[in-house]
Amino acid sequence: MNPYVSLLIMAALAFLVAIGGLGLSAIISPNRRNRVKVAAYECGIDPTPAHPDKGRFPVAFYLVGMTFIIFDVEVVFLYPWATAFARLGMFGLGAALVFIALITVPYVLEWRRGGLDWD
Repeated sequence: MNPYVSLLIMAALAFLVAIGGLGLSAIISPNRRNRVKVAAYECGIDPTPAHPDKGRFPVAFYLVGMTFIIFDVEVVFLYPWATAFARLGMFGLGAALVFIALITVPYVLEWRRGGLDWD
């Protein structure tokens, strides 16, 4: 038997379970809409204008969150480099220094722009 047959069977079963769960939840879940469920809600902050459906939310929370995610994900790329540091030699060191420099430039620009201030 081909070794990939079991992998294909497992992928098909996972696909069926995912689609079956979505279909079953659409069929048996309660679908009662009310004013509270359809109201805009963002992290406990009410919209600033008087009309919640036409107003803007404060974006400071999102900007700080996205900045954290971007720099956090880029720093995670340094972990494989750290584990293979001894085998990479000077090329690995140079590549890591270039990568760190490329991370530092947008970080400094974001800091100078005031994107990390929570005011």
